[in-house]
Amino acid sequence: MKKLLIIGLTLLLCGPVWSQKKSKTVVAATPLRQAKNVILLIGDGMGLTHISAGMYFNNNQSQFERFPVAGLHKAYSASDLITDSAAGATAFASGIKTYNGAIGVNTDSMPVKTILEQAEEKGLATGMVVTSTLTHATPAPFVAHVRNRKFEEEIATFFLKTEVDFLVGGGKKFFDQRATDGRNLVKELQAKGYQINDFSQNAESATPPDPSKNFIYFSADGDPAKASEGRTYLAPYSVAAAKHLKQRSEKGFFLMIEGSQIDWGGHANNSDYIVSEVVDFDQTIGKILDFAAADGETLVIVTADHETGGYAINPGSELGKIRGAFTTNQHTAQLVPVFAFGPGAELFAGIYENTAIYEKMKAVLGW
Repeated sequence: MKKLLIIGLTLLLCGPVWSQKKSKTVVAATPLRQAKNVILLIGDGMGLTHISAGMYFNNNQSQFERFPVAGLHKAYSASDLITDSAAGATAFASGIKTYNGAIGVNTDSMPVKTILEQAEEKGLATGMVVTSTLTHATPAPFVAHVRNRKFEEEIATFFLKTEVDFLVGGGKKFFDQRATDGRNLVKELQAKGYQINDFSQNAESATPPDPSKNFIYFSADGDPAKASEGRTYLAPYSVAAAKHLKQRSEKGFFLMIEGSQIDWGGHANNSDYIVSEVVDFDQTIGKILDFAAADGETLVIVTADHETGGYAINPGSELGKIRGAFTTNQHTAQLVPVFAFGPGAELFAGIYENTAIYEKMKAVLGW
């Protein structure tokens, strides 16, 4: 009887191990298609309900339906179950969990190299297009290393330490109206060879920049306007960025695009604000997917850093008319959707940590 019991326990314990080994030897891994370019689109604060509301408002149509691969990521930070944008973006940019408020630094406030910095080192062109300030909590961790997201003038100085080829966003005052040191970083960037335009010089049209120069368009002195107030630059400048970066380097490019104000609508508990920003972001996604489909060498990823508002679509909603409700005016700890299109997209299926997005981008680029 004891022998039978020992044999039974041995089979029970060893069975799963044998099964795993068998599956590894029988199932061959599909070779990963590598991408030359990566475009990461971040809908700040955008959960599944935000996407759903934008779709139902827009006659039940959405560019998200074009993605062949979807997944979920776990957005918590090193300090909190509910992350903020700074820690969330640092996870995407550098592959580490850090504390809320950290900009490109680890839990010891030490700098961590970002995927944008690595791209520059490898000779790729780089860019960012956002509807917040360029120094805000999501774009900042891709270029800066600062212990607190509130130090936007300090964050601005890091744009002099990088060679980002294409930049669009607000926050011009942090560059040329500085209280801390009186420097004019706009003039310093021009001295470095940047072609610079701003909201006072031309409308929000994506005039093709000189491909031989780095380019910046400051869309506002502080925060850019809402989409509902007439802001139109996200889609055209995102496409202009992709085309510009493709010209800038034969080795490829990395581009981050943020629909920043989806989050702001969540904080305001304003459903109409959310929907208008999601529709604007959705239109941008469509243009980028068109670029990627024609290019054939570009991986497109769309995700969010966290969900904002505990947003729900309530009874009484109809196509074209959303009745939204909220559980909070802050962030929540929901799992966050991820969508992927192009070479290596299959890596983004499943459920994983937000830091894995960094590792998956590196793998698809062949680093």
